[in-house]
Amino acid sequence: MCDDYFTVAESGELCLKPGTMGLRQVFYYSTPGTYTFRKASYPWLARVRVKVQGAGGGSAGANADTNEAIARPGGTGGAYGESLINASALGTTETIIVGAGGTAGGASSDGDDGGASQFGGFINAPGGYGGTSNMPSGTTANTSAGINGPNARTGNFRAGGGASGASIRLNGGFAVAGVGGDSMLGTGGRGRTTEGNGDSPRGSGGGAGGGLSFGGDIDGGTGGNGIVIIELYG
Repeated sequence: MCDDYFTVAESGELCLKPGTMGLRQVFYYSTPGTYTFRKASYPWLARVRVKVQGAGGGSAGANADTNEAIARPGGTGGAYGESLINASALGTTETIIVGAGGTAGGASSDGDDGGASQFGGFINAPGGYGGTSNMPSGTTANTSAGINGPNARTGNFRAGGGASGASIRLNGGFAVAGVGGDSMLGTGGRGRTTEGNGDSPRGSGGGAGGGLSFGGDIDGGTGGNGIVIIELYG
């Protein structure tokens, strides 16, 4: 079946047919920022598979009064999109955007939303939502609900960001902060039971775990950065 893969050029050279070479290169864009993909740099290109992960949301901090407690929910995971794109559909250049993880909230402020990641006009994956700071300081039982994650806007395959976990206070000395939401390419930060800043996520696009205060001035956690992965097929 050689003619499925090879052809003879007018010059007499034996050449591979376009689109039969399979996977040739993979690029990982994991540092937040803006980049440019240039199709002309790969004259053999037949198609690209692009995986786009939005950044995770940050979580809120806390500052409980002495001998009281505040537990915060986590930030949500970022959305995800994926597409297989023929080279003929690509523009001369395509803009790549990698979203930054949402920053941690201070003692009494919400966490920030994560940044969206994008590949041209083909895939847009919003960042996760920041965790809230709506539990008051106290010693009585209380809860603070987690948040649903965002939906991906475009892409052949789309998945929303994972919801963050709720936080629970039993009394002034026992409480649990909420976990961060998972993403397709990362896991959220843990829900802590000891006083401290929000826990960091693992991988790409996970939400931060919530902060927990038993009287200290506590920050939230920072969400995971997004990532864009481009597979080049010849």
